[in-house]
Amino acid sequence: MQIGGVQKTSLLDYPDKISAIVFTKGCNLRCGYCHNPELIVMTKEPVWTTAGFFEFLNSRKGKLDGVVITGGEPCLQSGLIDFIKRIKEIGFLVKLDTNGTFPETLRLALPYLDYIAMDIKAPPDKYSEITRVNINIKDIEKSINLIMSSNIDYEFRTTVVKEQLTFEDFDKIGDFIIGAEKYYLQKFVPSKTLDKNLMTASTYSDSDFEYILNILRPKIKNVFYRR
Repeated sequence: MQIGGVQKTSLLDYPDKISAIVFTKGCNLRCGYCHNPELIVMTKEPVWTTAGFFEFLNSRKGKLDGVVITGGEPCLQSGLIDFIKRIKEIGFLVKLDTNGTFPETLRLALPYLDYIAMDIKAPPDKYSEITRVNINIKDIEKSINLIMSSNIDYEFRTTVVKEQLTFEDFDKIGDFIIGAEKYYLQKFVPSKTLDKNLMTASTYSDSDFEYILNILRPKIKNVFYRR
């Protein structure tokens, strides 16, 4: 595992749980608004060793409920499944954050997961534009279907940059994940971005977000706005 960093305690990243966060290195997408650009490229020297992480995790028994594995894109890691299994063996819950471009890896991980968060980058017709790479939309669809047909707690989520996504786009996203249990809109905050030009980008107003939520409510069971 290429570990790019560890946040030892979080009250926000795993719903209703106290967690540690593992940031894996490497991502196959190049979203301009990415707030972890330092993790995009894999390097030979990890910031944390796997052994060092598990030494830390063993010291947190009784203090943490679970572990969030995020990135980067964790499904790029060849050792991901074994890594998840080891966390479970110690007795922690596992939440996986993914962009959904590796449905086969996701399928193998599902039996060991307790929560999944998948990013929905855009409606299907704008996926390659927003991610800045060629996307096989069938892979995204497969991951959506795998998650929705599992018995695992999950959420879909979208980071909202006003200049990238229109009201019509959210109507299309609603159709893309129709019937989903939970969908979160995440306000874009330009604190750090892969594309420096997006440091001046904006997001929608609170009233605009409410309008978007009303577009989505007939199609998705629960929709929320994370400020």
